[in-house]
Amino acid sequence: MSYWKEKSVLVTGGSGFLGSFVIEELQKKGAEDIHYPRSAEFDLRDPKQIDACLTKTAPDIIIHLAAVVGGIGANRIHPGSFFYDNAIMGISLLEACRKFNIQKTTILGTICAYPKFTPIPFSEENLWSGYPEETNAPYGLAKKMLLVQSQAYRQEYGMNSIYLLPVNLYGPRDNFDPESSHVIPALIRKIIQARDSGSDHIVCWGSGTATREFLYVEDCAKGILAATEKYNSSEPVNLGSGMEISIRELAETIIELVGYELEIKWDESKPDGQPRRCLSIERAENEFGFKAGTDFKEGLKKTIAWYDENKHLIE
Repeated sequence: MSYWKEKSVLVTGGSGFLGSFVIEELQKKGAEDIHYPRSAEFDLRDPKQIDACLTKTAPDIIIHLAAVVGGIGANRIHPGSFFYDNAIMGISLLEACRKFNIQKTTILGTICAYPKFTPIPFSEENLWSGYPEETNAPYGLAKKMLLVQSQAYRQEYGMNSIYLLPVNLYGPRDNFDPESSHVIPALIRKIIQARDSGSDHIVCWGSGTATREFLYVEDCAKGILAATEKYNSSEPVNLGSGMEISIRELAETIIELVGYELEIKWDESKPDGQPRRCLSIERAENEFGFKAGTDFKEGLKKTIAWYDENKHLIE
């Protein structure tokens, strides 16, 4: 708690899904000077507005969570804007951190930065061993450039920045918009809507054979703060749970937890995305003691319950 008490902290994207949990964890840890302005106040794609934001908030620590994100569909429709917006925000922010002599900057990368065919489990050493999966490569590469910048700025300027690679997140307050949501909220929404309408089936993208790893959002927030407190290297670090589940099994598990029987029809004309995702999580545990603590089914239950209670507000 003493680490955070006297520090001013700026969280970009602090009003978003992950950001809201990071703010709550900061408050639990005793942070009293927390800033998380919205994009309407400061547009991080504009270096002048970034400078104005840092002048106003005078942070000691910056946690960069702001990103333009979405599932496979959104990445296929908006590859250009996903690349530009994510690259320009991060590059401009890190340059401002250098100019303003920010004590420490924590950058969130993405699992989409890994090569399409990466040995399982994904080790940080494999990050540069191939090209990312095509449907989200522009987003993944934009975020990976921030790792290059972080390492270059440490080498030339002695800047203390760290780079974290979180796996797919899920939990309450996630994005359930069908146009841009990721797989867990998309499935939860489809299954509960089928239950509420009495439908006997849902249609899911792909074959169901692709695998993913998931990290409960509150665990991720704890990992980010643990890294910010204890880790001081620009070598990338995975944040994950170490589990792997197929999309087919995931859909079946959510159906079971919702408690409504229906058929899954797979639309194999749609892409599966990266064939497999499962992270090596040893570096995070060794370097700053992070290990995910939420059981996957328990996390799903909480996410389903939150959506069921709030769907009338977000549909």
